[in-house]
Amino acid sequence: MDIITQLQDQLDEMAVLAVNTFGTLQRDAPPDRLSSSYPDPLNPNPKPEDDSKPQVQAQPGAPPPPPAQAQAQAQPPAPDLTEQPKAMSRALVLAAKKFDALVAAVPLSSEEDQVKRIQELQAENEVVGLELQKQLEAAGNTIPTVSRVLTIICLITDVIALQKGS
Repeated sequence: MDIITQLQDQLDEMAVLAVNTFGTLQRDAPPDRLSSSYPDPLNPNPKPEDDSKPQVQAQPGAPPPPPAQAQAQAQPPAPDLTEQPKAMSRALVLAAKKFDALVAAVPLSSEEDQVKRIQELQAENEVVGLELQKQLEAAGNTIPTVSRVLTIICLITDVIALQKGS
């Protein structure tokens, strides 16, 4: 794989990592108060005296409701939202460092050197093209010969088959 393709692949990987990192940060970010004039998103009812919940009357003979502690233990643990962004950031930094290393591996050359290299490659391409043309002409000349030989073989086998049949 050439260096340009590696650079393109690494840049694609960095773009995917960046999009995933930003999306994860946006998705998992806790709500934040924009201004003191707006209600607190974590506590929409800041007055504790208004926070009275209606008590549900248990019917006689019904089992007691499960304690709140047991309900809290039944829920799966919340993901650690502080470690995931760090890990994603590390992956993005490593991808950027790999990209920098690939850029450093690109050979530096002046415009004149590049033009010279292009001319060399074009000359090489011309030589290879001429060789290919010669081989195609030789193959084209071989086809009628092979066709005549196959025709002769078919005629000979027909003659042999007729002689055996008589």
